This record gives sequence, structure tokens and C-alpha cells, in this order.
Amino acid sequence: MTSISLSDRIPTRPAVATLVALSYQQDKAAGVVPVEWLSPEALSYLDAHLTAVGASGAADEIIKVTGVPGTQALVLVVGSGLSAVPGDDDAESVRRAAGSAARALAGTSHAALLFPSATPALLAATTEGALFGAYSFTTYKSKDAKAPVGRLTVVTADAKGAAARKVLARAIAVADQVSWARDLVNTPPLDLYPASFAAEARKHFTGSKVAVRVADEKSLERQQCGGLIGVGRGSARPPRLVTLTYKPARAKAHIALIGKGITFDSGGLCLKPADGMLTMKSDMAGAAAVAAATGAIAALGLPIAVTTYLCLAENMTGADAQRPSDVVTMPNGKTVEIINTDAEGRLVMADGLAIGSSVKPDLMLDVATLTGAAMVALGGRTTAVIGNTDQIVDQVIGAAKATGEDMWPMPLLQELRPSLDSQIADVKHTGERWGGAITAALFLQEFVGEVGGTQIPWAHLDIAGPSFNDKAPYGYTPAGGTGHGVRTVVALAESLAD
Repeated sequence: MTSISLSDRIPTRPAVATLVALSYQQDKAAGVVPVEWLSPEALSYLDAHLTAVGASGAADEIIKVTGVPGTQALVLVVGSGLSAVPGDDDAESVRRAAGSAARALAGTSHAALLFPSATPALLAATTEGALFGAYSFTTYKSKDAKAPVGRLTVVTADAKGAAARKVLARAIAVADQVSWARDLVNTPPLDLYPASFAAEARKHFTGSKVAVRVADEKSLERQQCGGLIGVGRGSARPPRLVTLTYKPARAKAHIALIGKGITFDSGGLCLKPADGMLTMKSDMAGAAAVAAATGAIAALGLPIAVTTYLCLAENMTGADAQRPSDVVTMPNGKTVEIINTDAEGRLVMADGLAIGSSVKPDLMLDVATLTGAAMVALGGRTTAVIGNTDQIVDQVIGAAKATGEDMWPMPLLQELRPSLDSQIADVKHTGERWGGAITAALFLQEFVGEVGGTQIPWAHLDIAGPSFNDKAPYGYTPAGGTGHGVRTVVALAESLAD
């Protein structure tokens, strides 16, 4: 992983080969954001060069400039897309620009970022974006690929201050876990299946503050996990339920996290078309996100207890595959009529929610690549957030805004609930087509328990769109697994700790 540090001056021993400046859009042209480490002569030269080449300052724009007064280094100017010098409200644009720069710096040994960093929010945006953008996944490349930038120095006047060091430590802790989540999502399903995912979680958390417990298929049968057992019936590789536990002293709150971990989704007997399977190794991105968020919360030492459930199964078409019209029994005793075997994610999540309710957390979050309907509604970059209280939805949306992850609230419309009624079981697992993201959430709500006669506060994050980028990289978002959701869950835990 790229190393990163802070300095109150541009490193000279050894001298950096590349400096990175930020541009914005001014008077239909691009201008460089002034910082104290760029002299007036350097700024004037850079602005003139940007005008000469027709630079716009748009997001993801990269301009390379040589011969800048006062430095021997190449200067890389990255566009922010902003129309003015950035402030705290523009942190996400700065974060994305830092990510774009880090991607452009692949193959570089050492670069210094000369971004605005007068506030903790702007410094955090620069450090986080740079680390997120420096990610690469080359495990399966037979030839050496261009390595990410080896070392980054963020130049800031407060480099030696406690606040700046805290910002840097947080950025590194979160980026480490986001990278792990991306690695999990990018791993081919031949190698990542329920048992190997469980083994990877155990390995990852060895020596940490997170305890790992793995339930195999026999244990799942004893716990009446009809969702995991049913979905896993068609695969030669049986399901697992992984429980992660972080218990700090004097915890201020207890949250339960549930992640969908379908390591490959063929659709089961309701088989997907061939091109519909191409990205289905990513159907475990929810489990990757909550596992990584748990790791970050523990690494940061937050006073928030976390119990996390990774609901792992492979949805295949074997001889004993689950059939439409089967009925399964869940851990809370409810029976479910199976309608469409390609709506398997909500079944394994139902097991996790029912078991998670038994520990009586203060709130529950589930994260899942659950429905195409969420993508139809919101596109490929935005998560749908649905909850049983306005307060918890607002908390999640607030945490997402603070971190720069795109999320949007959707209603939990009770008028759609009758479409889940079954003639032979307590509930069907799919409802009418219209409002499909909402009917999926209504099904999940059936398995959220109560404490003192009141349903546990619960929010559902449908990350079907932003969890996997099958297009070109942008900002700090790579092609492939994105790690989406990790930062929002961590920020929510931080808000509960305040």
C-alpha cells in the first residue's frame, strides 16, 4: 500500500519528482488554487500554462507542467470541478481530486500534494482521497503492472500538530479497511467462497480487537437458518455465518451490522442470463463492507460495541438447489415461501437480521447488493437507504454526506406489504414488481426484532449500484470493487461515540 505522511515543507532530501496542485474553474478557464508553497511566480506560470492549453479545471482533468519557477519537479495540476477556491463544504470535490491525482501518479516513487489544508476537513479530504485513489488489484496479473505511487507527502502548515496527526491516522485506518473490502470484492469466486471468505476474515482479524466466530452448515441447521441453508443447497460449497465481535470497555452504544455475502450469484434455478452473471462475484460486497467497517471501528478504538454478521452463501444450480414454491423456516420461527430463487440475498439477510436482533442492539444496519430496482431508481452511483424510523435514516444520510458517499432516502411504503402475503406460509419473499427496492426492505423488516415491545431501530442500505464500478475509474473510485459503505458505517459509529 502507498505510504503517506505530512510535512510542513516540500521534501528536499530526497527531492520529490512530482508536485501536485489543485485547479478550479474561473472566468471560463482554469486557475491554480493558491497555497503558500507555490510562489506568485509559480502560480502565474501555472495559470498561464493552463490557459494556453485550454484547461477547464473540470473534475478528473490532469495537466502536466514542466519548467515551473522555483522547482525542478514536474507539476501535475488536477481539476476539482469547483468554481471557487474550496472550503469545508467542498471536501468531497477535494477528496475526488486527490484520488484522481493518485491514480495519475501510478509508477511514481514519491510525490507531494500541495492542496488547501487549513482545516481538518480539507486535510482529511486530501489524505483520504489520495489513499483511496492509490489502490490497485494485481493479484491475478501474470506480468508486473504499473505500481501505485510509492510514497505521498501531504504538505500542510499544521503537519506537526496533534489534530493533523489524528486526521492522518484516521485516514490510514479507514483506507486500509476500504482496500481490504475492495480486494474481497475483486477476488474471483473460484477462490472466494463461503468457507474461504470466513477463513480470510479470521486471518485478517488475527491479533486485532475483533473476535471471529464461524458457524458451519451443521450449526446453521441447529439455528434454523432457513435462508442460508436454502440458498446454499445448490452449491458444492456450503454456507457460513461469520460473527465478528468488538467489545470496547465502557461502550456508549451497541450496533449490529448485517452484510449480504453471496460469493457468486447464478440466479439459482431462476437462472440469470450470461451477461447478468459477469459482475456477480461482487454480490458479497455488503459483507465485505460491514467486515471492513468493523475493522476500522476497532482500529480507531471507538467506544461503540459492534456485532457483525457476514451471511455467506453461493447461489448455484446443483441437483438439490432450492426451488420456487419451497417453504423455509427462519431463526425467528417465521416461514417463507420461495418465489424467485434469484432474489436470494434477502433470504440470507433475514437470517442475519433475526439472529442480530437476539443481541438487542441499540440499532441495526444491513448492507446489501439487494435489488436492481434501487439502480433503476437512483442510478449506478447512489445507495438507497430505507429504515423503520426517520431518525435512523437521517443519521445514515448525515454520515454518508460527511464522508462523501452518495446515498438517498426512500420510503418504507406499507401499502406494498400485502404483496408479500402467502397462501401457504407466513410471508412470500418477493412482492409486486413496482417498488421492488421497497418490497425487499419490507420483507427484511419482518425479521427485525423488538426490545420492550418496540422494533429495534433499523436501516437498510441497498448498495447494488455503487458497490462495483464496471466502467472507467473516476476520482478515487477504481474499476471493480469500490468499498462503498465502509466510510458511512464508520462515520455513523463516530457520531454515536460523540
